[in-house]
Amino acid sequence: MKPGSKIYFFFIFFTFFNFSQAEDKIVTSPLLNIEKIKPSFEEVNEDNENATANKILKKKKNLSKLKSSQAILIGLDKITAKSTKLVINLNEKKLFGPLEIKILKCGKVKLHNRSDSVAYMQVKDLTKNENEKVFIFNGWTFASDPSLTPFDHAIYDIQLLNCRNA
Repeated sequence: MKPGSKIYFFFIFFTFFNFSQAEDKIVTSPLLNIEKIKPSFEEVNEDNENATANKILKKKKNLSKLKSSQAILIGLDKITAKSTKLVINLNEKKLFGPLEIKILKCGKVKLHNRSDSVAYMQVKDLTKNENEKVFIFNGWTFASDPSLTPFDHAIYDIQLLNCRNA
């Protein structure tokens, strides 16, 4: 027998000996009366819940009739470093500094199992009165990748965040 094996033999012997001395009684705790435990959530009357759900659905239908699709943009003034959230309805013009922004189309597309917001945007710079029909930006913009069709202006930056009700 090797000198180190005696230590393992004693360790195994004492471990087995200690387990063989354990009591054969099983100690249990008293059972709880489950019927007396109250739920941790509120109990809701089903009739009241259905009436509330119907009211919510009616409100959503009415709101969807009133609201058209909207584009949510973020505008950045590069000089002051102030950003502004812009919510623009379709075919409605909105001013951001000297820029006039108009959203013609706004929607969601699904590409490679990912949803993305896209918008067709026209931007005019009102300080340049040379030709009112010339846009500084006229094209599609993407929320997930604004660098595909970048908006290029010396002072202002506009980026699409989302399309609502599309």
